[in-house]
This record gives sequence, C-alpha cells and structure tokens, in this order.
Amino acid sequence: MKNPGRLLAAGLAAAVLAFAGGAGAQEAKHYRFAHDQQLNTGYSVAYDLFSARLKELSKGTMLVDQYPGAQLGQEPQILQLVKAGDIDFAIVSSANTATISPQAGVMSLHFLFRDEAHVIKALADKQVIDAIKAMIDETAQGLHVIATGSQGVRSIYAKKEIHNVGDLKGMKIRVQATATEDAIFPAYGAQTVHMPFGSVYTSLQTGVVDAAENSINVYLVNKHYEVAPVLNITEHEANNALVYVSDKLWQTLSAEQKQWVTTAAAEISAKEPAKAFELEKAAATKLKTIGVKIVPDVDKTGFTKIADPYLDKLAKELGPHAEKIKNLIRAVN
Repeated sequence: MKNPGRLLAAGLAAAVLAFAGGAGAQEAKHYRFAHDQQLNTGYSVAYDLFSARLKELSKGTMLVDQYPGAQLGQEPQILQLVKAGDIDFAIVSSANTATISPQAGVMSLHFLFRDEAHVIKALADKQVIDAIKAMIDETAQGLHVIATGSQGVRSIYAKKEIHNVGDLKGMKIRVQATATEDAIFPAYGAQTVHMPFGSVYTSLQTGVVDAAENSINVYLVNKHYEVAPVLNITEHEANNALVYVSDKLWQTLSAEQKQWVTTAAAEISAKEPAKAFELEKAAATKLKTIGVKIVPDVDKTGFTKIADPYLDKLAKELGPHAEKIKNLIRAVN
C-alpha cells in the first residue's frame, strides 16, 4: 500500500504549483492604446515600438493592445476618454491636442520646421519634449505626455493643381481646429472648414470642401486620392503627434512600472519620426504607380512670406508655453 503521507504531500505540492502558475498568468495585464489612423501609418509604428519595448521591460506583465482606425473615437473623443481613464494610452495629433490645451497649436505653425531632418531632431530633443510635457501638465488634467511622434509633413490635396499661394484663393479647405490654422490659411486666401477626420473623404467627394491637407501616407492609406486626385507638395506644416498616458492609470503604477513606461515611450520619440518619413517616401512612390497627379514644384516662397510673421505673433498670443516651445524648436540645429 502506498504511503498516504507521501500522496498527501505530492497532492499539496501539485496544488501549490498549479496555484503559482495561475497567479503568474494573472500577473499579465492588458492596456488599451488608441488612435484614429489605419495600420501602416506613423501611429501604428509608434504603437509597435512602445508595446514591444514595454512587453520586454515588464517581462510580459504589461501588454498593450492596439485600437486603430478611430475604433474608440476620433481624436477629440480619444483625448476625453484618456482624461477619464477609459483609455490607457493614445497617440493624438498636436493640433487636435489644442482642443484641450490651446497652446499645443504652436506645433501647427506653418514652416516652423525647416525640413525633414529638423522635424526628426526636434521631436527627439529632450528640452523640447520636457517643455511639451510641462505644457500639458500645467494646462490640462487627467493625462500626461510620455512621447512625441510624427506623420511627416502636411501638403494640400484637391481636384486641381496648386502651383503657388494665389491658387488657394477662395478655396474651402478642411483644416484641423486650431487658432494657428484659422489665422494662416485665411491669410493665404483660403476659407477654413473644421470637421472630424473621418468626415473628410465624404466632404471632398460631395464638394463640401475643395481641398484638405495631411501627410502623404495618411492621404494614401485613407484613400483620399479617390476624391482628391491631385497632391500638391506644399509641405507647409509638420504633422506632429503626442503620446499620452491616462493619469488614472499612471497613479496606479509602481515606480518600476512608471520607469518601464517612460523608457518604452522614449523609443517612440527616438525612432518613430524617421520611420514615418520612410513611410512618406514609400507612399509617394505608390501614389505615382496608381496614377495620382503629384505636383512637386509648388512655389513655397509666397506661402513662407505670408506665414513667417505669424510664427512669433501667434506663438506669443497662444501663451508662454507655446512661445517657449517655438523658441526651443527653432534653436534645434
């Protein structure tokens, strides 16, 4: 007859191991990361970098699930859900951030950035990032900036070619809802129209607006070329984004977990902007192969002549944070 004591000990050991295994499995927690763009965009690249690094650092205990394509709402709604703690992480344009912190509109100033290299370097600059974090912490509640991102630079697309600033006269153009856009585009002679990003395709199709503006890859993946088949390379504005964590989540994290999140987020600022510009180049190549008319030689001198006086004026009007961020970005070489 087998020893009952040994059987009992073996049973207890098995139970302990089963419980430990179950407890270990429960340690992994899932978090929601939302944005309004499709996959294969700068936003999904940001998610990929962040989620992979956070999984690595946390040894699989912090797993981030992606909700792309405005599944959880357009950007203004996403911001409110992050503030409420219903979404854990999100990447949102700096322009739409102006709906909760108007000074964020400074990053939409036209020709604030000199070129692609300047965008990439400025978005990775510690002083710039720290100034943006301070702006949000002091002007908005319920969320914190943990990284900066990019979707390249914005250009204007329509049914007609635009060769110079005079060609914009009288055109109705969908822009992001910031004070900077509402000041500068009318100065070009255009009429601004605000609407959620998800309404842009239909509005171009029906003639509610004559034009819109965004980065090349966003134009491609959202198929805006179907209703606005001419892409005019104005490169008037950087397509900046900010990555957020909900304060509700942040307050529940341990010091170690906060460090993991911060380190993982730094991967985005360091690597995503360059990858976004790679996507821009690939998108331009693809658009040409499907017959989209690209106007590469837009005369930007008329645009910059009008926009330049607004750089200092609007930054100052927006507030001290905006002015500081503008000066820091311009100082990056």
